[in-house]
Amino acid sequence: MSTALAIGRWPARTRALFPGVMACGVVAAAATFLSEHYGAPVMLFALLLGMAMNFLSGEGACAAGIGFTAREVLRIGVALLGLRITIAQVAALGWGPVGIVVASVVITITVSMLVAKLLGFQSIFGLLTGGATAICGASAALALSAALPAHPQKERATLFTVIGVSALSTFAMIAYPMICNALGLSPNAAGIFLGGTIHDVAQVVGAGYSLSRETGDVATLVKLMRVAMLLPVIVFAAALTRARGDGGGGERPPLLPWFAVGFALLVLINSTGWVPKSVQSLGSEISRWCLVAAIAGIGMKTQLKDLVTVGFKPVALMLGETIFLAGLVLLLMRFAA
Repeated sequence: MSTALAIGRWPARTRALFPGVMACGVVAAAATFLSEHYGAPVMLFALLLGMAMNFLSGEGACAAGIGFTAREVLRIGVALLGLRITIAQVAALGWGPVGIVVASVVITITVSMLVAKLLGFQSIFGLLTGGATAICGASAALALSAALPAHPQKERATLFTVIGVSALSTFAMIAYPMICNALGLSPNAAGIFLGGTIHDVAQVVGAGYSLSRETGDVATLVKLMRVAMLLPVIVFAAALTRARGDGGGGERPPLLPWFAVGFALLVLINSTGWVPKSVQSLGSEISRWCLVAAIAGIGMKTQLKDLVTVGFKPVALMLGETIFLAGLVLLLMRFAA
């Protein structure tokens, strides 16, 4: 009774959002538990559990909070990713790996947008899938989705991209170390390849340290450089949206979304060395929870039948992007050597 009275004193907006936010939080906790015990990507579990609870997103007490989590909590999680990166980490890589990362991200996204157009999709879909492939997997897909305008197919495209990139990243974590051994790559070169090609951070860490500590360290740094590319790509997505007038009939999105500004500021603050390790870890953990809860919310708002009807072309696009990125990074490594 006392809990009910306490909730009753909350502002009306908070009371309206609380049930849906809590539902997403419960799904995020369940997904985390399953991921830790069975080893599959937490984002994938969150998506599947969220879709199983799709009935909560209809008219009812949870609808408003689920929508809030899928939008605003997502943006908070993206901003907090800045606590994972420092300018010193990027500088420590040297010009070779930095050049490989920048070139591979730009080329992969450009080619993805062109191929998406040829396949009959909007180029924005290529930006979404290409950005997820080239930068940091599900986190990049969610960040780019947050920067793009509202569209009837946006959440379906985002959900498909997260599922696809999570599955491909898990496959790459297993297959790419074998490719490194087959090609006879040195620990440093193997780290650059793994960090420059595998989609999600967790899978990069798993693949890198499965070969050696040196490979794991290099792979993690290269991967963090790819995460840093998230900011300019978000700005590009927002600028492209404004230039095309794709505001969904409403106000055009800002050129620099607030969560992108937050991301940049946290990178700068983290680079000063004043942020304690405990605060960095806490911020990273909060970011992870926000992103997992947000993808659970997106899953709740998506009908499974919508994914069944996506067809072969989107699958081929994401698979092709993954293969293209791996080949491109190997080619760039030869030139940078």
